[in-house]
Amino acid sequence: MLRGIVAITLLGLPALTPSGTPAGASAHPGPPPAVAVDERVRHQEIDGFGVSQAFRRNELLEALTPAQQREILDLWFDRQKGAGMSILRLGIGSSPTGSPYDQMVSIQPDNPGGPDAPPTYVWDGDDNSQVWVAKEAKRYGVKRFYADAWSAPGYMKDNGDDKNGGTLLPEWQRAYANYLVAYTKFYAKEGIRITDLGFTNEPDWTASYASMRFTPEQAAQFVKVLGPVAARAGVKLACCDSFGWNEAKAYTAAIEADPEARRWVRTHTGHTYASPVNGPLPTERRTWMSEWNPNGDRWNTAWDDGSGFDGFTIASAIHDALTLGEVSGYVYWLGASRGATRALLQIDDVAKTYSVSKRLWALAAYSRFIRPGAVRLEATAADPALKVSAFRNPDGSRVIEVLNTGTAAVTWKGVAGRATAYVTNTDNDLTPSPVTGRTVTLQPRTLTTVVVR
Repeated sequence: MLRGIVAITLLGLPALTPSGTPAGASAHPGPPPAVAVDERVRHQEIDGFGVSQAFRRNELLEALTPAQQREILDLWFDRQKGAGMSILRLGIGSSPTGSPYDQMVSIQPDNPGGPDAPPTYVWDGDDNSQVWVAKEAKRYGVKRFYADAWSAPGYMKDNGDDKNGGTLLPEWQRAYANYLVAYTKFYAKEGIRITDLGFTNEPDWTASYASMRFTPEQAAQFVKVLGPVAARAGVKLACCDSFGWNEAKAYTAAIEADPEARRWVRTHTGHTYASPVNGPLPTERRTWMSEWNPNGDRWNTAWDDGSGFDGFTIASAIHDALTLGEVSGYVYWLGASRGATRALLQIDDVAKTYSVSKRLWALAAYSRFIRPGAVRLEATAADPALKVSAFRNPDGSRVIEVLNTGTAAVTWKGVAGRATAYVTNTDNDLTPSPVTGRTVTLQPRTLTTVVVR
């Protein structure tokens, strides 16, 4: 049953008075609009949305046919057929030569003879199957490449292993900084400009795979070593990819408290495994939710099954990151993997098939339409069941995202401009829906993306 709510979007309406009503209008003109957008109130600028294929996940694609590979690339990067993602996160390897699948080989697998010895880098032009996907992403128009290290090579650490935590030895700090920047230079030779560089991943978590510990204070100190080296190479620093969003606040605060460290970090990053986004990080710099996927014990393609790892869950998490966390970037983990994965796609490299989850389309509803350089606008909803966000793109188009979390449809009347609605739910994957009579029906348990041109 439709709830007959009069809905007005404020796009294109007369200037508002301080009370929020149109100039010359009554303070009580009638029922509040279902969705209201105030272009005078602007929030963060958007850098983009993306995925990672680190830990050699692109090798799975290599088992598929060229046609299947193109279909998957289209699903990730094409703005008509797929998500149109604009960020690719790369993994900087730390494992020695001969590592099996799931371990990223280092560009300097062997100790060159100490921290002051000339480096002996090895570049194979493949980089754990990441180079070719980066080149393909660039052809689709991707310009933001975030290279991040999970660990330094083991010989640079106090535990002698790139896995199982451990910390960077002080005498290796300069060599590690040079190592990271050398990685970006190898990519430059391949025609890929690394725009963002990270030296740590989940520094507050010891993992059985590549991992390395930093306290917030240690991270801030190393920023001062790496920052000048990266700046000379034209690369911006990102830090610190903490295990949870609340935990990331301590790393951001430590960097912000140190004027020299603050100078070098351009983007503050955090994950949402240990804690979800519940507010912004304590900085005026750009922030990214740089890695997350939900817990789950099986491959799941559902939109809304209550599992906590369906498409609806992802749509809600993205909304919260954008509105509560005021993030400029959102990077999902992973683009594709195998088995009981919560990646966007599942690849069976034995059967040579792939499957697409609704998680992909939840992300695509944002990433396809909200482009780099967009600005988030103030948006409100009269019905608490509606989660609303709005954006103005550099080309002047507006995007209004409405996630109806309720069980009843809402009628949104008064949509201004030339509008097209795209519906994502159990039965639809960004399916165009006509906007007739300036009215959009916001279906229950559905993400509706309205693009106004």
